[in-house]
Amino acid sequence: MLSRLSRTRALLLSAVPLVALFAVVGFAPLPYVIAQPGGTTNVLGTHQGTQVISISGAPVRKTEGALRMTTILATGPSTDIELGEVVDGWFRTDRAVMPRDSVYPGGKSTQEVAKRNLKDMTESQHDATRAALAYLDEDPAKVKVTLRLADVGGPSAGLLFSLGIVDKLDGDGAGGDLTGGRSVAGTGTITPDGQIGQVGGVSLKTQAAARDGATVFLVPKGECSDAKAQVPKGLRLIPVTTLKGAVESLRALDDGGKVPSC
Repeated sequence: MLSRLSRTRALLLSAVPLVALFAVVGFAPLPYVIAQPGGTTNVLGTHQGTQVISISGAPVRKTEGALRMTTILATGPSTDIELGEVVDGWFRTDRAVMPRDSVYPGGKSTQEVAKRNLKDMTESQHDATRAALAYLDEDPAKVKVTLRLADVGGPSAGLLFSLGIVDKLDGDGAGGDLTGGRSVAGTGTITPDGQIGQVGGVSLKTQAAARDGATVFLVPKGECSDAKAQVPKGLRLIPVTTLKGAVESLRALDDGGKVPSC
């Protein structure tokens, strides 16, 4: 049996490597990414002086209101994240701490990630155009749509691109704006047949939307719970699964019809 002195000494000695471990962890880079609310862009307007959606081959409406695509800002794959930053991120509602591999799989470099994001954005623009024209029964051989959005990558703006095309060509289908003059934001990938997919980071994107004046946020239905967890005051969440459903919800919002909610 250890004496009181030897027991105390043993505890002190065992604490030394533990303190050393915390010291190392405190200064060593950790395999995490920290994200925060990013910018938003009204796809019905201009971005960096260039029209986001340009259409030829069909009459284009003058629109009111806004359709805001939303983004998050995340530290890069080669950015060193320390323990203090991780702990700070855990206790802040405007930050998200995520495993690096979940955001940047395969240990890809910053250049590789940028290249992939650009490819995803280009594919998203093609899919959004096809979905919108198919929804409107427009001939893609006659109607040409050009989408330009510099310095933004990834596929998450697909839904908003499609809605922007629909609003510019058809509005609410009855002579008014699809937005009803509101500032509507949202996120979601889209397939050529109009199916809306999840994207991640919605709780940060709702904060970006509210900050920039949006009062309505279209969220992929499967991410409703994440969006509701920290929804900003005054921002109405509308779950969506298809382009058709998103258009119908915006129309109902304007004419007093039934609108789904998270």
